[in-house]
Amino acid sequence: MITIKEIAKQLNMSTTTVSNVIHGKAGEVSEDTREKVERFLKKVDYVPNINARNLAQNESKIIGFALKARADKYENLIMDPFVAELIGGVEETIRNAGYFMMLYISSDTVEIMRHVSTWNVDGLILFGMLDDDGIRVSERYKKPIVCLDTYSLEGLKHFTNVGLDDEQGTFEITKYLIDNGHRKIAFLSDNTKGVDLARLTGYKKALQAAGITFKESDFLKIRPRTDELEGSLNEICERLKEFTAIVCVSDLYAVTLMAALQDRGVSVPNDISIVGFDDNMLAQLHRPALTTVHQDVKEKGITAADTLLKQLRGEKTPNQIKLPTHLVVRDTVKNINK
Repeated sequence: MITIKEIAKQLNMSTTTVSNVIHGKAGEVSEDTREKVERFLKKVDYVPNINARNLAQNESKIIGFALKARADKYENLIMDPFVAELIGGVEETIRNAGYFMMLYISSDTVEIMRHVSTWNVDGLILFGMLDDDGIRVSERYKKPIVCLDTYSLEGLKHFTNVGLDDEQGTFEITKYLIDNGHRKIAFLSDNTKGVDLARLTGYKKALQAAGITFKESDFLKIRPRTDELEGSLNEICERLKEFTAIVCVSDLYAVTLMAALQDRGVSVPNDISIVGFDDNMLAQLHRPALTTVHQDVKEKGITAADTLLKQLRGEKTPNQIKLPTHLVVRDTVKNINK
């Protein structure tokens, strides 16, 4: 690769002049000089050495995005529509700001931090942190961090979490079911931690506000791995006569359940009402279209990336950023008051 010094020598110019043209400092050189340099750059197919420039500026222009994927849930994390849309929002924002994104996915927080701590990245975005993950991250990584949907912020008090009021969103959609006459309402998820716990709490509070007692048997556990999914769906479908409605922790699980019900001749919402959370493409395209809680997933990714960029500029950011949700009423809830 030809260097700036070699270009300057061939054009009989100073390296400063050539550098000014390459880095767009048009006001520092004449129009004729700029055109002469640009013609030469095109002729030799010059590509700036980004690593050298970033080293000189003491930055890498790379932002790390580390996602923790539970081994008992995901075989391919990016297949989840929510995750794919989230990554898209982060990547677009980072790219538009002149940065590159380095992605790492693992079910092991120690493995994530072992790799991430060796990257020469300017900052880090984390998704899926649970329990004491925050402490372990903080011990290994000292540069700016923004978390996504992280509820265990111990050890991360000096960072920012971007999330939702998941509890309120689930409260509202559970109340919508209750207002439509439903009192035997189940909650479907694959765990009771992090985001899922917040949504379970909102569901329980809506039941309590309506004078409905929650029983442990009202929690339906789905096992999403390919080798366990069908068995867990069979177990769930066998128990449907106990309920008139089910709150699913995500649209993905709601649509998965509706497909299983259709295969078994169960009609939604005539035989049972189903609601979800996220309002992703699956919810919009499925028929009947899913009643759900809307969140702007792409905006969540954009907000996380923007927040990290602010930190890199030395700006202060809040400990928590909660994005809004709202109820989206479609076709999967039957009014049984009538």
